[in-house]
Amino acid sequence: MAKPAAPGLRVHRWTSGQWTEAPDAVVTEEPLQISLHGEPLSVVMRTPGHDVELCLGLMYAEGIVRALREVRLIRISAESGEMEKAVRVDADLLESNQVDVHPAGAPRRKPERSMLSSSACGVCGTVLIEDLRRDLAALPDGPSVDPSLLPGLVDKLRAGQGVFDRTGGLHAAGLFNADGTLVHLREDVGRHNAVDKVVGRSLIDGALPASSSILVVSGRAGYEIVQKAISAGIPVLVAVGAPSSLAVALAREFNLTLVGFLRGDRYNVYAGPDRLTAL
Repeated sequence: MAKPAAPGLRVHRWTSGQWTEAPDAVVTEEPLQISLHGEPLSVVMRTPGHDVELCLGLMYAEGIVRALREVRLIRISAESGEMEKAVRVDADLLESNQVDVHPAGAPRRKPERSMLSSSACGVCGTVLIEDLRRDLAALPDGPSVDPSLLPGLVDKLRAGQGVFDRTGGLHAAGLFNADGTLVHLREDVGRHNAVDKVVGRSLIDGALPASSSILVVSGRAGYEIVQKAISAGIPVLVAVGAPSSLAVALAREFNLTLVGFLRGDRYNVYAGPDRLTAL
């Protein structure tokens, strides 16, 4: 049985000068051991659920897998309860929190990563910053996006964060069409994990590169989020928080429209303003 994303517990609450005991919920955070053909590749701290998507999205961003036909089999922990129609998934691993991807042939590459990636950082342990630029190509121009559409997408993202409402402890990533229609939304304790889950879902659905999409993320837009968006062919990235200097530099280098620091109906465009048609 899949683990709950937000298990309940009892807490002591201080309110109006008094202590009370009250029910609460906290987000689940557990390590996921990711293996490639039975060989350990990485340990990711994540919220359980959609582990196949997470694994495939991460491997897509790392350049290990570029099409679903390159995956012959995915073995996963029996307790996960996950199945997919488009790829063979065997839930036969007895140990918890395990995913083992078996490529159809030799993997495209094996990244030089440390074995631990925390839920706060998607690139922790990467040997060289330049390694993150592998296989990236400048995004083509287009599509045109109405700039007045973007604040509403953040509202839609927030409205879909059911686990966040119960815990206050999750990030979210939402993939939208250029007209503002929500395609996929995923929550996770790690903001980059949420992006990997969205990208992994798109890979399973045969929808990569997502060249007519908008990616909206809670929190800030770090370098690793920009890299994952470019890798997936997503031309527009909108973040509730502000980006870092490396994120801006990478977005400008690869023609990504980067929007951040969104407050109400106001936001900053840090790169690629030409896609926003009113500018």
